[in-house]
Amino acid sequence: MLPVPQFIQIHQARAEHIRQELLQGLQAECPSIAPKYLYDELGSKLFEAITCIPEYYPTRTEAAIFKEHSQAMAQQVPPGAVLIDLGAGNCEKAARLFNVFHPSRYVAVDISVEFLKGALECLQRQFPSLHMAGVGLDFSEQLQLPAELKLPADLPRVMFYPGSSIGNFTPQAALAFLKQVHHACGHGAGSGLVIGVDLVKSKAVLEAAYDDALGVTAAFNRNMLLHFNRLAGTNFKLADWKHIGLYNTELNRIEMHLEAVRHVVVQWDGGQRRFAEGERMHTENSYKWTLAGFEQLLAQAGFAKSTAYTDPLQQFAVFWAQA
Repeated sequence: MLPVPQFIQIHQARAEHIRQELLQGLQAECPSIAPKYLYDELGSKLFEAITCIPEYYPTRTEAAIFKEHSQAMAQQVPPGAVLIDLGAGNCEKAARLFNVFHPSRYVAVDISVEFLKGALECLQRQFPSLHMAGVGLDFSEQLQLPAELKLPADLPRVMFYPGSSIGNFTPQAALAFLKQVHHACGHGAGSGLVIGVDLVKSKAVLEAAYDDALGVTAAFNRNMLLHFNRLAGTNFKLADWKHIGLYNTELNRIEMHLEAVRHVVVQWDGGQRRFAEGERMHTENSYKWTLAGFEQLLAQAGFAKSTAYTDPLQQFAVFWAQA
């Protein structure tokens, strides 16, 4: 009989809590929306489209690094480890490494197990001997794996966080998160972290990647307003807002904003917020790192040593960090 993946839902979305979080950000002196709200069903599909556009280098560059260096990485990762995929999504990136890393268990972590079910059930048919589990967890708040997983204490744990999502954290928050990742690795010999990191490069390359000529990134960013309306009962209109993607050279980060193109009054049951023409809402940061800077960050988080694998142009890096 084909084994069935285990599913554990920890995070429980509470509608009123979400509404209050959104409205609090909207009413702040410098209004902002948390980037996790970019990813409703349409937003997720738009992001998949972004990864295909010519200007957006991270996804294809990271894939090329894995293709070129996966065997070298496999020398660092002990066979039979537990592979823990943070922000697993459709699980495709991790699945490409099953025949390279040879894990004995695979744990896919995302905010909802509903996102994971179809992918895990499909993967289970392809890899029937691999024990699989899906965990619904918002690890941006706290990374704590549930005891129900019953992970064997003697197996090393390899945390997998590809795609440069670490860039959505401020440097201080990235350090705090990596400390949690280090703790979740445990202390088994061979445990560690495989993580994708976008590197500092020219302003022109970065801004083109986050404000493409076709306007896919603009659609991705503006779609957040429709998601906001559904969750908070607001009356955002797409025609009132335009996408801004810019590189802040002082902070080494891409910033995404939504800018009012005219005077706008956003209303909801019990309140409103006025925006002047040109006023912005901050929707996402994507910090870029130097190789030395990120290696130092990993050391501060408690990792013993790290190895960076890069592309020939050093646009992107995949780090192996030993716990």
